[in-house]
Amino acid sequence: MYLDISFIVLGFVLLIKGADWSVGGASGLAKKHNVPDLVIGLTIVAFGTSAPELVVNSVASLDKSSDIVFGNIIGSNIFNLFVILGIVAMVFPVSVQKSMIRKEIPFSLGITVLIIVLSNAVLGQKESTISRFDAAILFLLFIAFLVYTFRQAAANPGITELEAKPMTNLKIWSLIIIGLAILIVGGRLVVTGAVNVAQNLGVSQKIIGLTIVAAGTSLPELVTSIVAAAKKKSDIAIGNVIGSNIFNFLLILSISGFINPITYVTTFNREMLMLTGGTVLLVLFMFVGRKHRVDRWEGALLFGIFIAYTAYLIQSEL
Repeated sequence: MYLDISFIVLGFVLLIKGADWSVGGASGLAKKHNVPDLVIGLTIVAFGTSAPELVVNSVASLDKSSDIVFGNIIGSNIFNLFVILGIVAMVFPVSVQKSMIRKEIPFSLGITVLIIVLSNAVLGQKESTISRFDAAILFLLFIAFLVYTFRQAAANPGITELEAKPMTNLKIWSLIIIGLAILIVGGRLVVTGAVNVAQNLGVSQKIIGLTIVAAGTSLPELVTSIVAAAKKKSDIAIGNVIGSNIFNFLLILSISGFINPITYVTTFNREMLMLTGGTVLLVLFMFVGRKHRVDRWEGALLFGIFIAYTAYLIQSEL
């Protein structure tokens, strides 16, 4: 089992490094062809922070490991909301723009409810799955969200220039190809290691997906949010969390569903309701104490809820 744990750790390292290299190469290529910084930031850089979840889920979907697919996505979103936002708010209280309170956060809540509806066959489906038709709906919503994000960013005059050193074509393509190869290898190691650890410990793949895999694939978001908050750009920190959650549900789940229809285990409803409740709690925070801000005690509450939830998960498997 120690070998499998080593596979998971090595896989996470490769996922993060592969994302870094592929994004670096893609950004260099885009700059070389005069692609605007706005487009690079909203596409290539956004892909970089979500690449670990995307690759792990694609591999798991090919293997028809539905519990890891759902566990990773739902677990990553829970980790983003309760751990990343909780830690950031405890250290640097997070200010939230009014537009995010009115638009992005409610949209994230609506998407969560939609996933619950689609997954539980509420609309008359024969079984609880994310079918390819469901995946198409989610993907179209992702395109609509991306268009909206582009328009919002284009209307914002405060766009900073992305720093990118000139690179040769050889270096650009080497970074892209090697980075993507490392991503694939890292994803395979994580999925294989996670499945084996679950079998050896006698716990479900769902638990491994919700905890170890989800936390590992969320590391890029954690680093990005902490760095943004440290630079007193807390709006970027919360935007990263909410945007990543929307990205995970709409793009990564849709791609996973296109590869193979994903069987949904109804015990995931507990996590989906927790995610729904957490998002509602975030909205309530906007009107308690200092308006439009997540204070330290509120961050501590979010983090405390996650600790209690994790303890419950572990206890339920013993």
